[in-house]
Amino acid sequence: MDILEIIGSNKELDEDAIKEIMIGRACQYPKEDLGPMKKAFEKTGSIEIPHQMLQESFEKFLSSIPGLESKWFDEIVSNHWGTAGILEGDRIIATKIPKSGNLLKYMAEPDTEKRRELYCHCPMVRDALSAGETIPPIYCYCGAGFYKGIWEEITGYHIEVQVLASILMGDDVCTISITFPKG
Repeated sequence: MDILEIIGSNKELDEDAIKEIMIGRACQYPKEDLGPMKKAFEKTGSIEIPHQMLQESFEKFLSSIPGLESKWFDEIVSNHWGTAGILEGDRIIATKIPKSGNLLKYMAEPDTEKRRELYCHCPMVRDALSAGETIPPIYCYCGAGFYKGIWEEITGYHIEVQVLASILMGDDVCTISITFPKG
């Protein structure tokens, strides 16, 4: 039984329990790559410095993609897509980039539906979209868990995440709110 069958068949699980299951299934950013950001946070107590470091790391990654046109690089960065997102007070709003293996095709694709099919990092979602199948939008909390893992590793705080927009909700991109505890 796969996770979608479990979610669909288990009437005892409430929405919050399902979100936690999906968050727990998330792919994780390499912890060793977060080490310098974690040290910066421990030294300063400021989210701003590791946030900037994460953005610099993301831009370095983007720069390493062969064939990524400068106009696409600028579009991605100016829209605050990527791992760092945009810091707004006690939260970050992060919009995922298209799956890196599909990034060039996505950026060049004029058709909105085809772009949506290329966008998601999850092969199950991409396959479902291309087959015209539906997956419950709560599944996107798996992607939210990616960001939760990053910021919990850097700060040691319990981080709240919320899916604001997703391909499975009919949006063109996936946007996650990452909220830090107040105080």
